[in-house]
Amino acid sequence: MKFTDGFWLTREGFDIQHPRTVRDVAISEEKVTLYAPCKEIQHRGDTLNLPSLTIELSSPMENVLKIMAWHHKGGVKKLPSFDVKAEAVSLQAERTENVTSFRSGDVKVEIAHNPFMITFYQGDRKLTDVDPKGIAWIKGPQKESYMRGQLNLGVGENVYGLGERFTPFVKNGQIVDVWNEDGGTSSEQSYKNIPFYISNRGYGVLVNHPEKVSFEVGSEAVSKTQFSVEGEQLEYYIIGGSTLKDVLTNYTELTGKPALPPAWSYGLWLTTSFTTEYNEETVNHFVDGMAERDIPLSVFHFDCFWMKEFEWCNFEWDKDAFPEPEAMLRRLKEKGLKICVWINPYIAEKSKLFDEAAEHGYLLKKANGDVWQWDLWQAGMGVVDFTNPKACEWYCSKLKALLDMGVDSFKTDFGERIPTNVVYYDGSDPNRMHNYYAYQYNKVVFDLLEKEKGKQEAVVFARSAAVGSQKFPVHWGGDCNATYESMAESLRGGLSLSLSGFGYWSHDIGGFENTASPDVFKRWTAFGLLSSHSRLHGSSSYRVPWLFDEEAVEVTKHFSKLKNQLMPYLFSTSVENHKTGVPVMRPMILEFADDPNTHVLDRQYMLGSSLLVAPIMNEDGVGSCYLPHGKWTHYLTKEVVEGGSWQKETYDYMSLPLFVRENSILAIGSVDSRPDYDFSNDVTFECYQFVDNKEASAFVTDINGVVKGEIKAVKDGNKISVETKMPDLTYTIVLNGVQTITSTSVGNVEQSSDGVRIQLNDSQAFEIIL
Repeated sequence: MKFTDGFWLTREGFDIQHPRTVRDVAISEEKVTLYAPCKEIQHRGDTLNLPSLTIELSSPMENVLKIMAWHHKGGVKKLPSFDVKAEAVSLQAERTENVTSFRSGDVKVEIAHNPFMITFYQGDRKLTDVDPKGIAWIKGPQKESYMRGQLNLGVGENVYGLGERFTPFVKNGQIVDVWNEDGGTSSEQSYKNIPFYISNRGYGVLVNHPEKVSFEVGSEAVSKTQFSVEGEQLEYYIIGGSTLKDVLTNYTELTGKPALPPAWSYGLWLTTSFTTEYNEETVNHFVDGMAERDIPLSVFHFDCFWMKEFEWCNFEWDKDAFPEPEAMLRRLKEKGLKICVWINPYIAEKSKLFDEAAEHGYLLKKANGDVWQWDLWQAGMGVVDFTNPKACEWYCSKLKALLDMGVDSFKTDFGERIPTNVVYYDGSDPNRMHNYYAYQYNKVVFDLLEKEKGKQEAVVFARSAAVGSQKFPVHWGGDCNATYESMAESLRGGLSLSLSGFGYWSHDIGGFENTASPDVFKRWTAFGLLSSHSRLHGSSSYRVPWLFDEEAVEVTKHFSKLKNQLMPYLFSTSVENHKTGVPVMRPMILEFADDPNTHVLDRQYMLGSSLLVAPIMNEDGVGSCYLPHGKWTHYLTKEVVEGGSWQKETYDYMSLPLFVRENSILAIGSVDSRPDYDFSNDVTFECYQFVDNKEASAFVTDINGVVKGEIKAVKDGNKISVETKMPDLTYTIVLNGVQTITSTSVGNVEQSSDGVRIQLNDSQAFEIIL
């Protein structure tokens, strides 16, 4: 929201008041409080008839600072609030005549009293600062109040994140209103609005307000990131870290680490699509068709019309299409499949559940006590009130019946169009609940899955999100078109989401709206199966590959099997995400922050720390990507390329730019038919372009994420020292690109033109002489 008219003037009707000086400082063990009048104080009379702002600085954990500012603090506390860590780190503040300073971990704060200014440092490196106008109370034309924060943008500083945004990857110059909406991927609206951004200067900012937060990212004052909320108080966090990865680790420590999804969820998901006609015969035709064509399939998803039309949600199978649902699910599970069904948090008036929910107060109400209803999406639908514990129990009881029937997961669709002219059971403020609703909705479903299936088995396929929703994976990118442009915007959204604390992300392979050309479908399939999670889904047409062409079948089979073989590497990366919050799919800047060429890249990404993926998004089959400095090996051809430049090449549908970073060890599995198998046994450690005196390592887990083995290697000239901890396991080490070796003290050695294979058993420590 803009408050100024150019640099000099204030917009008509607004009055902006900001601190002129720090008149007093109160220091305690856990916080520093500043009392800052909005006028220069020359004599005692100047202390009368003026606003004053109070600014409180504290630290809930090391390297994270909390800034609270208010004009008037006497307002009624409104719910809900984000679930953030609320501990307090002991501060050792120091005060001189004009400066108060303190540290939290490696983050340092200096507060200048007159003129007012706050500067933040990571060690001795300046991150950003708040100038005299950087915290303000603003009175609007209708006497409404706003609080505004501003942080200065340095030269060359870029801002990223703010949720899943399909607009340009670098957010500088954009106006972003954090307000969940169902706008598709081709608009500025977003399903997953997160008031958190990260800067290439090495810090993050979380504006801790569930209600609408309006960001002006270098778009009102071009050298500042601005955020404003309506009301009398503002709260935000400055999150530091020695690297961008550390910033995300600290952010997810503050707001919650992602759960570890089950291994089976990484395999290929196939759906009925949305408005297509289907019954058990159709489903079996799809499932059996995939098996007949040797395409590995892990999950079958039933979209909306598994329930009767006009009755979403009644949580009952449409008996006309599925007369024996329990038997059908049993037959599908006997084929090795997991089952997902579509749900949403709405109850249509025709649903048999509507009267029950209305009678017991389980639906949102108007101020006069009527159930809030409208006809958009489902005729006469109401919205479940998840602030009512009894409503949560009731909703979960319907889902539990499906779990007992054989369902394994839920696609938790919608949750964005949440009304604000309603009354909540617990008195929550409807404006604060609008975005937060997505968190509560998915938490209720995810908690049920954890309770019924176990922590290692819970996974949803969610569209909407708020701060903290990363704890409930997986999220997908919403309604995209079947075009290359939409493929690119989907990737931008996923990369922005990953820099907002989310570890896993998926999208509708081939696009949701309309039907892709065979060309787009095949290129999108490669992209989709090199994402953390992979789903074939559409709107009005089926997405089985043989309906596109026979080559699409081969492409789907090829990349499905490739992903299954990559599972030991992918799952170990997911275990890291679960522990650190660093995402599985990563923008290039996250791995190569020291290379400014990576700071704007939005058509390629790192899959884990070692694999670079650049989806092809043109009908000419031209793959283009930037490779940072170092040696890169194409994973499929084993061709070695020197980095530090752009690479451009034409690829057939069975390939794309897929490069392995130097000094990497990839754990590759021996199974290509499914994603959930014993990752630690018969694993192959593929070694790529070791760098002298720089350790390379990898580890493998079981399907529950427990580490079962690891390998470390260091090259020094023509000698490679290897140490493995692989108790009672059989494994192979492959030195890619090494033509011959002179000697090694262990293992069965095979040498070929592609590299050297060493077959081993149990833990070993040995040397390889090249």
